[in-house]
Amino acid sequence: MPNDSAQQHAFPAHFLLGAATAAYQIEGAADEDGRGPSIWDTYSHTPGRTWNGDTGDVAADHYHRLDEDLDLMASLDLDAYRFSIAWPRVLPTGTGQVNPKGLDFYDRLVDGLLERGITPVATLYHWDLPQALEDTGGWTNRDTAHAFADYARVVGEALGDRVGIWTTLNEPWCSAYLGYGSGAHAPGRTDGAAALTAVHHLNLAHGLAIQQLRATATNDPQYSVTLNFHVLRGEGDGADEAVRRIDALANRSFTEPMLRGHYPPDLIEDTAGVTDWAFVKDGDLARIHQPLDLLGVNYYATTTVRLWDGTTPRQNNDGHKDMGGSPWPGSPQVEFLAQDGPHTAMGWNIDPDGLEELLLDLHTRFHGRPLVITENGAAFDDHLSVGADGTRAVHDPRRVDYLHRHLTAAHRALAAGVDLRGYFVWSLMDNFEWGYGYSKRFGIVHIDYDTQRRTPKDSARWFGALAATRRIPPVPNEGPAVD
Repeated sequence: MPNDSAQQHAFPAHFLLGAATAAYQIEGAADEDGRGPSIWDTYSHTPGRTWNGDTGDVAADHYHRLDEDLDLMASLDLDAYRFSIAWPRVLPTGTGQVNPKGLDFYDRLVDGLLERGITPVATLYHWDLPQALEDTGGWTNRDTAHAFADYARVVGEALGDRVGIWTTLNEPWCSAYLGYGSGAHAPGRTDGAAALTAVHHLNLAHGLAIQQLRATATNDPQYSVTLNFHVLRGEGDGADEAVRRIDALANRSFTEPMLRGHYPPDLIEDTAGVTDWAFVKDGDLARIHQPLDLLGVNYYATTTVRLWDGTTPRQNNDGHKDMGGSPWPGSPQVEFLAQDGPHTAMGWNIDPDGLEELLLDLHTRFHGRPLVITENGAAFDDHLSVGADGTRAVHDPRRVDYLHRHLTAAHRALAAGVDLRGYFVWSLMDNFEWGYGYSKRFGIVHIDYDTQRRTPKDSARWFGALAATRRIPPVPNEGPAVD
């Protein structure tokens, strides 16, 4: 790819430049004001599930520091803020009685954003399923999809006059395959058939929720879903077959029913030994296939696969924690290869060209459908420095370089004709990084977890300059550190 001069790259006025978070990762106040337990509360409190036994009980204490964080967003000139709503904060048991204090928090959040000129982008589900619903089967239970639709109606009626963009699900691949297949995410189950059942019920929940949101919203918002696309590279004999199988599980199991109204026949065939797909009922695909205004794209790294020879040790470098199960039901013959660096602190390779490739591919496959990059960012081992005068700083040149290179790649895709509507950096602030606890820092704002003090990193100032000028700022001369 060409080494473009980023100073020439300006984004159009309508292009959203924002930051993203998720409720369980930042809110804290886990047992306050009527919030019920979620599967992540249960999972993180189970010994051995998370790094150092970390939980989201306090996290970044956003629940108690809302106004401070809203002012922080305004200071960065953000166009938009992508947040998630905690289902168990609104409906503590997933169904039934609404918790007014829970809705009030999001009411104040949305109003606070609008008062500061920031567009609210609300995600209904970022993995915190009410534990009471998991107790009856969770996403393997069809009733959970209908409970989600009722939850969407409640939230739509409360906030549907002010939210600018609605997103139903964040990364249902993680919810289904990591939650029910590999055990790396809550609820921690390791059953391939359960994972595929969860795939379908998440798809169904998406479609039902879109219908409810359209019936309740009054301010003409946009509707979307966010998927974490796997950008696949194949190696060795049978590379195309390895890519095809993982593409079916990782990508097409969601895009095909949501955007085309059917499941890929090869997916059904590949997984026939795992499940008969009897959980797909008449009319389901029509319910799933709802009109969308935007397709959310989460991108962090590429994935390299090949067919396993069956004799050498099988490589499993798919970027996720190994908790005993597999997130790839029906494809044990595919192995995941280690990739060349540089890498982030998560061990994920840094490949901005993969983002450009993904955007161009989606633009082609889905006939110019409007796209928005809903997550892109990097974890590095940041260090807070405090000067003799008390001045606090976090110098993170590798993150600045990462953002610079990925935004330049996004701009190339935009210039090539992709209908790209925005970019959200992950994440606004350091947070609870799921199974990795507080050991990984993705934020452009540093959180001191002992004091909850916020310190904008160099990357926050860099991104703020981008948001203010709509031009990609240069990278400081000292350049990034390398692996």
